[in-house]
Amino acid sequence: MMAHLMSRSTVPRVPSRPYKSTAISSQRGARQNRADTKADTSTSDRANLPVACVTPRGGSSQASNQVAMALAGAGNTSPLPLASRVALVTGGSRGIGREVSSQLAALGARVVINYASNSARADELVAELASRGHGAVAVRADVSDPDAVRVLFDRAEEAFGSPPHIVVACAGLLNAKYPALADTAVEDFDAMFAVNVRGTFLVCREAASRIPANSGGRIVTFSSSIVGTLLPGYAAYTATNAAVEAMTRILAKEVAAKGVTANVVAPGPVRTELFFAGKDEAFVRKVEEHSMGRIAETTDVAPVVAFLASDAAAWVNGQVIRVNGGFA
Repeated sequence: MMAHLMSRSTVPRVPSRPYKSTAISSQRGARQNRADTKADTSTSDRANLPVACVTPRGGSSQASNQVAMALAGAGNTSPLPLASRVALVTGGSRGIGREVSSQLAALGARVVINYASNSARADELVAELASRGHGAVAVRADVSDPDAVRVLFDRAEEAFGSPPHIVVACAGLLNAKYPALADTAVEDFDAMFAVNVRGTFLVCREAASRIPANSGGRIVTFSSSIVGTLLPGYAAYTATNAAVEAMTRILAKEVAAKGVTANVVAPGPVRTELFFAGKDEAFVRKVEEHSMGRIAETTDVAPVVAFLASDAAAWVNGQVIRVNGGFA
C-alpha cells in the first residue's frame, strides 16, 4: 500500500485526553491495505487461508451486558440476544471492527473475524474473546477478491456449521493526503474504490445469497458522515461512501422478502490513526470543539451495530444512521 493510503483499521497511539475512554477507536473499522491485501488471498492460495478458532462458552463484557439488557427490554427475553447466530465482520481485528466483533461476541454470537494482513492482531482478539468465554475464528481474506470472499464465507460455515446470519462490512481505505480532486492520482482513486466499494459489494453479494431466510439475517455496511459535509480533499473517499449508501439501500429492498435487513452506519470523527493522519493540530482542535465536546470512541459506534444486528431492529431497514454526536 502507498504510504499515504491509510487503512481504517489502524488505531493510533495518541496522547490521552481527560475525556478519553479506555478504548481506542478507529474511523470505520479495519480499512484494508490494498497492496498488502491483494497479496493476502488469491485464487491459488485461497484453500490455505489461515483460521484460528476457539470454542464458544458464553459470557459478556460489561458494556455489552448493558446492550443485551436494553435489547431484552425491547422484547428479546434471552440473556444473550444473539446466542444462536454467526456473525462475520470484515476488517474485524482492529478499530471499530474490533469493537464490533467484541460486542457481537459478548451478545452471544459466534464471530468470524476477517483481517487483511496482520494475523497477530486477529489472533490476539480471538484469544481475548476466548478468555471471556466467546467463540471466534480469524480468517485472512482480501475483500476486493471475489474468490477470497467466497472462501471467507465458506470458512465461516465450516467453523460453526452455519452460514453467517449477521454480516458487518467494516473494511475500508482512505487517502491521508486529502488531495483536491484535480490532484487525486488515478491509482489512489482505484485503490479506494477497490476496497470501499468493490469490497463492500462482494461481501454484500455473498451475504445476500448465503444468509438463511427468516433467521434474523442482518447486513450492516459502513459509510462516513463525510457524505453529509462534502469537505474539500475528500472527493474520492466521499464518492466511495456515497456509493456504499446507495447500494445498501437498494439491497435492503431486495433482501427484505427473506426477512433480512440491510442498513448503513456512518460515523463522524472517531479517535483513530485514520482520523489523525495528515491533519494539523488546528483541524483536530476544531473537530474536538463541536457540540459534544470530544471525538468519538469505538465504544460510541459499536453499540449501534449491535442494535442493528438484533431482533429489536427488525423494523429498521434501508437506513443510513449517522453516528457523529451532531457533527454533521
